[in-house]
Amino acid sequence: MWLPLLVVLGLLFLYRWYRQSLILDNLRGKYVFITGCDTGFGNILAKNLDRRGMRVLAACLGETGAENLKKETSSRLQTVILNVTDSESVSSAAKWVSSIVGEQGLWGLVNNAGVSIPCSPNEWMTKADFAKVLDINLLGLVDVTLNLLPFIRKARGRVVNIASIAGRFTLTSGGYCLSKYGVESFSDTLRREMKPFGVKVCIIEPGFFNTQITNTQALKADLKRAWEKTTEEVRQSYGEEYYLQ
Repeated sequence: MWLPLLVVLGLLFLYRWYRQSLILDNLRGKYVFITGCDTGFGNILAKNLDRRGMRVLAACLGETGAENLKKETSSRLQTVILNVTDSESVSSAAKWVSSIVGEQGLWGLVNNAGVSIPCSPNEWMTKADFAKVLDINLLGLVDVTLNLLPFIRKARGRVVNIASIAGRFTLTSGGYCLSKYGVESFSDTLRREMKPFGVKVCIIEPGFFNTQITNTQALKADLKRAWEKTTEEVRQSYGEEYYLQ
């Protein structure tokens, strides 16, 4: 009677021990650069790593996000304004990182910045709608990574790319899933290339979390925008029932 319960408890203990063993020690003083720190995962991660004594270099899209983050963290955390779709902005941020980390190098890069919209049935969208998402989620991630790799190699650090379960299972139309499949592929090739340098490349695949990316009001508003700007022929073909389902 008690044996199954003891087995379950033993397995739970082993699982907890295994999870705890994955937590790295001696993080204090190491540099980590995180994109998309205004809100969501990036914001939470920046705060958590700051509390653990890391030297967080937090990239925010806007001044408001940067100022709010600095108010809630220690003086160790530093912010920089970064638009990942602007190569000049990325290059400037890389020079800023270099001036701070010096010969120590960059211990970690977390590519977190991303968007989910425009997102609607493919035929309702334009090439520009697809490009907007791909430019942020995939090409921006690639640009940031390429600019920071020299500092990561110097520290024999790691790159952590925030992909999604949508990079394994196609859940929506539009550019989001395309971009996340691309993140998975880029990460896999980069991992092989960086292995001789002692650099690790990891992928995190979140599900459905309550962040700006999954904001249902924003998603509904974007769907309405796409529906209203498509052609009359398309609206008649799909019908109101398709749009409202």
